[in-house]
Amino acid sequence: MTITNTISLTTELDLPAYLLGFAMLMLVMLIHGIALLQIAKRYEVKSFLHLSEHRYSSVALVFYVSVMCLFLVHIFEIILWGISLWLFNLLPDLGQSILFSGSTYTAMGFMDDLLPNGWKMLAIIIAFSGMFAFAWTASVMISMTRNFRQAYTHLHMLKLKLPAEVMERFK
Repeated sequence: MTITNTISLTTELDLPAYLLGFAMLMLVMLIHGIALLQIAKRYEVKSFLHLSEHRYSSVALVFYVSVMCLFLVHIFEIILWGISLWLFNLLPDLGQSILFSGSTYTAMGFMDDLLPNGWKMLAIIIAFSGMFAFAWTASVMISMTRNFRQAYTHLHMLKLKLPAEVMERFK
C-alpha cells in the first residue's frame, strides 16, 4: 500500500472528520452539561425561594429567563461548531459555516452538504451533538416545570379566592 493509497483511503473513510467530530462532540457536550447544571441549579434555588415567599409571578419570570438561557446555550454551541468548520477551512466564510452548523445541529437540513470530500461524516456528528443536546435540555426543562406549575396553580387558587386550608393541602 502506497502513501497515495493510504491518503485516499483516509479521505474515503472520513477519518479526519471522525477525529475533529469526536473532539468537538466532547467539547460541546462538556459545555452543554456545565451550562445546564448551572441554569437548572440556579432555577431550582430561585424558584424554591420565590415559592416559599409566595411570590408566584417571580417563579414564572425565573422560568422564562432560564428557558432563554437554555436557548442561548444552543446558539453558542452552533457558533462553536461553525467556528471549528471555518478554522479548519472546511467552508469558505464564517457566516456560512455557522449557518451550515445550525442547519445540521438542529437536524433541519435546509442547506446542501457543503463539506469537502473526506469531511462529510462531520455533518452527521454535528447532527448527533444537536440531538443529544436537545434531549438533555428537554429533560432539564421537564424538571423545571414542577415549580413553575406549582406557582401557576397557587396563582390560580388565589384568583379563585380559595380558603387557606385548601391551598395548604396543595403544598
